[in-house]
Amino acid sequence: MTTPRPDVPSDGPASVPPPGCPAHDMGPDGLHRLYGPVAEADPRAMYELLRREYGPVAPVLLHGDLPAWLVLGHREILEVVRTPSLFTRDSRHWSMFQQGRVAPDSPLTPMLAWQPLCAFADGDEHARLRGAVTDGLAQFNRHGVRRYVTRHTRRLVESFAEAGEADLIRDYAEKLPMLVMTQLLGLPEENAARLADASPGPMRDAGTARADDDFARDTLRALVRRKRQRPGRDLASSLISHESGLTEDEVVEHLRLVLVAAHETTVNLIANTLRLVLTDRRFRASLSGGQMTLPDALEQVLWDAPPLSTIPGRWAVGDTVLGGRRIKAGDLMMLALAAGNTDPAIRPDLSAPVHGNRSHLSFSGGPHACPGQDIGRAIADTGIDTLLTLLPGLELAVSEAALVTSAAWLNERVESLPVRFTPQRPGAAPADEESTPQERPRPLPAAVGAPGSATDRPGSGPRPWWKSLLG
Repeated sequence: MTTPRPDVPSDGPASVPPPGCPAHDMGPDGLHRLYGPVAEADPRAMYELLRREYGPVAPVLLHGDLPAWLVLGHREILEVVRTPSLFTRDSRHWSMFQQGRVAPDSPLTPMLAWQPLCAFADGDEHARLRGAVTDGLAQFNRHGVRRYVTRHTRRLVESFAEAGEADLIRDYAEKLPMLVMTQLLGLPEENAARLADASPGPMRDAGTARADDDFARDTLRALVRRKRQRPGRDLASSLISHESGLTEDEVVEHLRLVLVAAHETTVNLIANTLRLVLTDRRFRASLSGGQMTLPDALEQVLWDAPPLSTIPGRWAVGDTVLGGRRIKAGDLMMLALAAGNTDPAIRPDLSAPVHGNRSHLSFSGGPHACPGQDIGRAIADTGIDTLLTLLPGLELAVSEAALVTSAAWLNERVESLPVRFTPQRPGAAPADEESTPQERPRPLPAAVGAPGSATDRPGSGPRPWWKSLLG
């Protein structure tokens, strides 16, 4: 159910790293690069190599061989995110910016250059901007979000149900979060596909980034101006009318921040969970045997395969010490959330279940913890449950070994999940779109291998989706 710690080269002068090993791609000063094909081939191995070599805080190189610190320890990450007086979110403190060492076309600039957003603020300004966002998101209860998720999941499934096959990443996971989020923001549904294309991740193709950004901002600005005239029960209207007094630019930029962050992280969470459901028999057995609910399963995935492996960044306000390393004022701290979640200091046995435990770092922590994490959980939980209920006989259409994982320096997820299932006639799904799978009564799952259980007898009611996965 969990991934063991990857092997890393052993100590000693006789140890020569093989091609492709994280130890093979070093900068001119002997530091490991956190970017490029070698580092991205196996980020987990890179984290463990750095942890063994340096401990909880490791010196690394970012794009352009710019120096930074990678924080690997669970305790140390919490120390960074919980003490903004020592580690600020204001990137104008970064010594590399101050020294002019960041190239204008650097892929780091879109993520690290200061912007008038709550994500780059601390103190009173952070409280003003973030308060508007959190209050706006708080108006959406889980029941209402689940209704949107169920409706859009049914529509997506209908588009491929007759074929008896699909790619659950391309046809489902990459579409659902944006469909739901555009509705919460107050956008027309027809904007979802184009906005999803404009938000493909933090290291997207530089050739299309400017056009994508322009489209997203133009779409959101038009929304804001429309909502000023005709407000509704949506995030845009809430930000416009909030007592914080956000300007039009601030409203547009925070809508875009919520849209991009929610889309990328929820796509990854759905993809990583579906992969485990379809490939890990122990994971499925825990679900079918009742030892783990689907919400519990999501927490397990958030521990083992967080939506973002690493996040930037915090900047040291002054000279300090972290994890035994001397940090200088202006140094950049990269937070390795995936490594913090597998820190041996808190998880000596990665095979021990941690579902139901929310002390993972997948949504960061401190004042800048993800404000929309419960909405992300609701989209993933309800979406996966509804999807699997609607697709009887679901199984991978390829071997597990054929699945390809795409890894960048910030995230990691499966690229494609080809599946086959029992073809469904159009309109065969239950018509009640207002009730989610959690709200419809259905038989409790039988224990794995339990003979003669009620759900196996004719006429005992619909067969739960996890029974079809177990064969």
